[in-house]
Amino acid sequence: MSSQPHRVVIVALPHVVAADLATVHELFSRVRLADGAPGYAIRVCGPAPVIDVGAFALQLRHDLSAIEDADTVVFPGVDNLRAPLPSALSDVMTRAMDRGARVISVCTGAFTLAELGLLHGRRATTHWLAAEALARRFPTVEVDPDVLYVDEGQVLTSAGAAAAFDLCLHIVRRDYGVDVASAIARASVMPLERDGGQSQFITQPPPAADGGSLEPTLRWLADHLDAPLTLDDIAKRAGLSVRSLNRRFKAQTGTTPLQWLLRARVRRAQGLLEMTDLAVEQIGEVVGFGSPAAFRDRFRRVVHTSPVAYRRAFRSRHAVKAMAEPLTEMACPHTNEITSKPTPKYRHQT
Repeated sequence: MSSQPHRVVIVALPHVVAADLATVHELFSRVRLADGAPGYAIRVCGPAPVIDVGAFALQLRHDLSAIEDADTVVFPGVDNLRAPLPSALSDVMTRAMDRGARVISVCTGAFTLAELGLLHGRRATTHWLAAEALARRFPTVEVDPDVLYVDEGQVLTSAGAAAAFDLCLHIVRRDYGVDVASAIARASVMPLERDGGQSQFITQPPPAADGGSLEPTLRWLADHLDAPLTLDDIAKRAGLSVRSLNRRFKAQTGTTPLQWLLRARVRRAQGLLEMTDLAVEQIGEVVGFGSPAAFRDRFRRVVHTSPVAYRRAFRSRHAVKAMAEPLTEMACPHTNEITSKPTPKYRHQT
């Protein structure tokens, strides 16, 4: 384990969206590793000591030179998408990219990345209300208006508002493994699994007020992943008809009950592959698949790789040899699922 936490620098430009900045700061600042050490060291910088946010002003302790030694640089959204960028920002970000720093945007922060040339030829997302404008203004960016976030390796972009949580939790998982990410998800009161993308928010009306949240049912499912559950079993537990259960699941999770259950089993398997030495066949049995072949097939459909290859690539550097405690909650959606499945996307045609 590194003795120094990962260095995150959040860039506050004029007209920064305060909620975007605060979400990233709060989530990363609360990450604690198994020994209690912080996972991230956070600094907020800007082009001036005081940044106008509209209703109030931010007084900053760091200027743009803070980016010089950042491991990750974050650009929250901004309200003024036409505001000129500070002249010093381009040079310092070029150096950051050249030395391999990770760069993240939240919501309309994608416009800043695009203006800096960091999204040229890349796939990216932003708030669905701004997606068409981003594609029109920057035609070399492949804008995907449906997903919650896009991971292009060194450059990551998220959709608006709450999607910042999804992206940050994904990053925590990528950096420190499923257990740490799950702890932060619980502390953030995030859903166990957020399926689907922005399209569900664009086209669907709010769920009808017909009985409340599925959270208790989702928690029960997460505690019984190894059980041979049927749709009738889940409906009975939720106190709903099968038809109502399907409708409510679609509204609240973006998928069906059985698809959620299968993906939850895969998520649990990912954590066990990362954090334990259990054989792949054992893990498939523990998470409720009836056969090794069924486990491998479903795992490949969701994660787009085999369990063995996943373990080789994502084995946590904090993994323990002993069996990890059973996980009771799911971590954030894995990038391979969110950003690799076929979704509507477009490139602006000039």
